[in-house]
Amino acid sequence: MNKPAAVLAFCLICVTAAAEVTYAPVVAGQPLSFPRDWGSHPQFRTEWWYVTGWLTSAAGEQLGFQITFFRTKPNLTGDNPSAFAATQIMIAHCALSDPKRGRLWQDQRIARAVLSLAGAAEGDTNVWIGAWSMKHDARYVARIDAEDFSLDLALSETQPVLINGDNGFSRKGPEEQAASYYYSLPHMRVTGVVSRNGSPTRVNGEAWFDHEWSSEYLDAQAAGWDWIGISLEDGGALMAFQIRGLDGTRRWAGGTFRSGDGVLQVLKPADIDFHAGRNWTSPRTGVVYPVEWTVRAAGHAFKLLPLLDDQENDTRLSTGAIYWEGAVRAYDKSKLAGRGYLELTGYGERLRLR
Repeated sequence: MNKPAAVLAFCLICVTAAAEVTYAPVVAGQPLSFPRDWGSHPQFRTEWWYVTGWLTSAAGEQLGFQITFFRTKPNLTGDNPSAFAATQIMIAHCALSDPKRGRLWQDQRIARAVLSLAGAAEGDTNVWIGAWSMKHDARYVARIDAEDFSLDLALSETQPVLINGDNGFSRKGPEEQAASYYYSLPHMRVTGVVSRNGSPTRVNGEAWFDHEWSSEYLDAQAAGWDWIGISLEDGGALMAFQIRGLDGTRRWAGGTFRSGDGVLQVLKPADIDFHAGRNWTSPRTGVVYPVEWTVRAAGHAFKLLPLLDDQENDTRLSTGAIYWEGAVRAYDKSKLAGRGYLELTGYGERLRLR
């Protein structure tokens, strides 16, 4: 069976169910607790550990990178005695933004969490699919051995955890049930090795780490989102997002701003404005993405400019989605204010979370 057909057959097996599964709800008033919440929450439908950042190679190249591990609990009852029953599915995406190449290096994986071949541990961050892994001990270590590139990175915390929303409860829509538990680690220090076509180079840089889990991330009227995580030059951090409705207008928005001196501000929908600028059209899919933005939040107006336009990520063999996710610089007027990542989902078609 060829690879696309095999993935399709696998996904059909995963979603076939005789009865509905009950997922744990996300509710306000339950503060996050560490170290427990570094780890997996298998009673929730969807969860991801997500790290993005900027790297500088030994030759002075500027590169962006993204590593995401997803855990999803499919709509299957737990009464199947087989060790191969797909009670949890693991998915991973990895991409390297390389201006010299002009587009992403990218790869993806999907596997059932069975027989220790893939999984997400509870109690602390430890997620893996085969040789792809991200684990937290004294620091985070991420190892990705992709088809024609690899990443071997160590990430160290330099700041306290950034708790998003209302003590970790992050609304994603007008109704409270559309929400996630959510925290971030901005300004992580990164060192390691990046290899492209078998040619390794040492790198260092800075990264942003996100961990979210939810059972209803998007409501039925939501098409996708625009999201930024920006590590600011003064030591501050900005996370902001807007949820777009099926008609293309803003349905919800939120965010967190921490100033360079540590003052925290939780951003409500009225505090945030995403204004799209220049568009780029993918030559492969024909999808049109706004790759330049002005984001107004916390008394600032940041203009976002991409490291390169072609940062489209095609993950139809794992999540079924095509999205734009890339490294951006943030400017306050004409001054560089920070660097981070921009994610644009639901532009080609409505995003459906598995």
